[in-house]
Amino acid sequence: MRKMIVGLLLLSTFVVQAQNNNAMENTIYQFKVTDIEGNTFDFKELKGKKIMIVNTASKCGLTPQYKQLQTLYDTYGSEKFVIVGFPANNFMGQEPGTNDEIATFCQRNYGVSFPMMSKISVKGKDMHPLYAFLTEARLNGVRDSKVTWNFQKYLIGTNGRLEKVIAPRTLPNDEEVVSWITGE
Repeated sequence: MRKMIVGLLLLSTFVVQAQNNNAMENTIYQFKVTDIEGNTFDFKELKGKKIMIVNTASKCGLTPQYKQLQTLYDTYGSEKFVIVGFPANNFMGQEPGTNDEIATFCQRNYGVSFPMMSKISVKGKDMHPLYAFLTEARLNGVRDSKVTWNFQKYLIGTNGRLEKVIAPRTLPNDEEVVSWITGE
């Protein structure tokens, strides 16, 4: 009887652990990335916050969106919302700089204070695993998408799951985005 009870306890622990692992697989919380200064950035630290993930570029016609992103972050960024920027050079070589050059550009020209990550690839054979998660329904559990240009926005809910994909030309301060941030 005692062995049976111990066996059942072990089995239930295994089942709960498996459920937790499966729940984690379809959330952003499974990822650790490198920030623009070379430090580890763990998405688990953002649990309970709404997250906007945006691929950025310094030499793009949409680069002025950095200003709206920073204003959005200044207005709503706190314990409930964060923007995470990922510089990428996937579209016509519009982000050719090093991480140091990108950080300097963002700070000097737009006063960027939201978290910026190291430059990555957001499409193609060398796509970063985070962007594979964001763009493949089999990984995110929600929908397929393609990164069509710089400044595409992925909106992640407080549960770590993908909720919306916002087109690059849609401004960060668009009503759809603001409503998402301020909604419960």
